[in-house]
Amino acid sequence: MVEINWKKIEKEDEEIIQHYYDMEPVRVCEFTFANNILWSPFYKIRYAVVEDMLVFLSNAEETSISFPLGNGDLEKAIDTITEYFKGAGKKFKMHLVSPSQFDRLQEFYPGRFQVEYNRDSADYVYESERLISLAGKKLHGKRNHINRFKEAHPDWTYEKITDENTQECLDMAEEWRIQNGCEEKGPKHDEFCVTLHALKEREALKLTGGLIRADGRVVAFTLGEPLGEDMFVVHIEKAFADIQGAYPMINQQFITNEASGYRYINREEDTGEEGLRKAKLSYDPAFLMEKGIVTEI
Repeated sequence: MVEINWKKIEKEDEEIIQHYYDMEPVRVCEFTFANNILWSPFYKIRYAVVEDMLVFLSNAEETSISFPLGNGDLEKAIDTITEYFKGAGKKFKMHLVSPSQFDRLQEFYPGRFQVEYNRDSADYVYESERLISLAGKKLHGKRNHINRFKEAHPDWTYEKITDENTQECLDMAEEWRIQNGCEEKGPKHDEFCVTLHALKEREALKLTGGLIRADGRVVAFTLGEPLGEDMFVVHIEKAFADIQGAYPMINQQFITNEASGYRYINREEDTGEEGLRKAKLSYDPAFLMEKGIVTEI
């Protein structure tokens, strides 16, 4: 039986994991060290280096692995992993596979694997210039919401998140949690726990944050990081829904102040939630990045 030494993700593993990301950048939102460590407790994520390639294992519902990343021997890595699944008596499953990655699988193993893309997990990618300018007829409504916000809150300010204002963001997050019913166990609760952890460990995880202050209090905040040379990913965004324009405001101001140097902004997936899908589509994405599940035929 093939043995693979799967390891729990710890802060000290950043150099190893980042080494493989630098070799082969993957631009979907899940593949950053910050995202890995923040979500690993909920998806039961571990990692291993197989044939000099980085592989993640998830045991959230059923065992699944990520596509191997790096400059190692992909064919040997896949062979080792498929043998591992057989030895463990489990069906082979690979998650978050891009179309280009599946094409590489087909080159080595024609007809052996199949892929099913999940619309709910596709990342929404936007042109940063459009999120800043909000130019054009399709984004007219966003401009109106922002104008109304500015009229209602003439004292508004944008601030970068620092050690000095982090506690105010945490306090705002707690208020947001109560308003949005995130107390019970489930996806919303998990996502809220990740938000708190990201705020508290912002500097250690190399996340960039921004907030909007209005009427003397924080009404919105967001956190993100670079994803390759030309893309920035927004991992977390929170605003009070009863304050008109708070969401469009933090979206625009954060990109303007912290990510204008990147061509694309990745705003992650909609998870199949109808309201979230409508909101993400309303910003007129440049394209969606598909992610699929690969199984053996």
